[in-house]
Amino acid sequence: MLQKEIHQYLEHFFQANDCQILENGDGFLTVQLTIDMDKELMNRPFYWVYLEKTNGIPNPMRVTYITDQARAPDDLKGELIHFGAPRLHQLFSTAKKLAGFMRVYEKPKLINDSKQTPLHPWLGLNVKISYQSDRKRDIIKSIGLNLLNGALLDSFQEKLDRLTFHSKISDYCFTISPIIKPESGLNRIEKYLIKELSEEPHLWAEAAIERWDEDLQLLKHFYADYEEKPETYETEKQGLKEQYEPMINIEVINGGMFYIATRI
Repeated sequence: MLQKEIHQYLEHFFQANDCQILENGDGFLTVQLTIDMDKELMNRPFYWVYLEKTNGIPNPMRVTYITDQARAPDDLKGELIHFGAPRLHQLFSTAKKLAGFMRVYEKPKLINDSKQTPLHPWLGLNVKISYQSDRKRDIIKSIGLNLLNGALLDSFQEKLDRLTFHSKISDYCFTISPIIKPESGLNRIEKYLIKELSEEPHLWAEAAIERWDEDLQLLKHFYADYEEKPETYETEKQGLKEQYEPMINIEVINGGMFYIATRI
């Protein structure tokens, strides 16, 4: 996951959770947390218990996250965010908890009150793809599926960011019923991702298998003088398999039904 993608994810996360972005600079983001987000993220239970008992005035924290140290100001104080950072994985977990699946409706910029505006159903998913062996690489993909005609779009989240959505449908708008059921849509997206991954060159996996074979040969050489291999041999052999065996995991971060008027 690139630092640019992490920065975009932070923007999406805090905007979706009604946190005001005070400064969105090169390599950093300063955010005013809401009360709910402060309670969720900042681990201040005693502060909030005390405040509620004393009827005090809540003061949720203002936080700065640095996504690119090379571009951020040298004197900037904040928390460095990178893939693997505990804070980023906390945000992933919070996103799952608070917004595992949503249903929202576009608010078109121009609505003719003499004509009803149709909203087309889209299924959107944000997924994390993990390439794992003795090394690991993660990427995030956003996929959209039109539930009327089956069209699939990559970088769906970027297209959504240009639109305005609300949890309630706007006046003079109506939804079109999906032809493709959401359950079937999930299967289509899964098959699309699997097909895309199967067509990629997997040099990383070939390299991992080579490293696996080298260590396996060393292990066999170490136990070459044993007529009957001890239990430790099988244990160490299984350990090498668990360490090196290439695999790809697909994990859904969140998703939703998006009713959209704009052609995207």
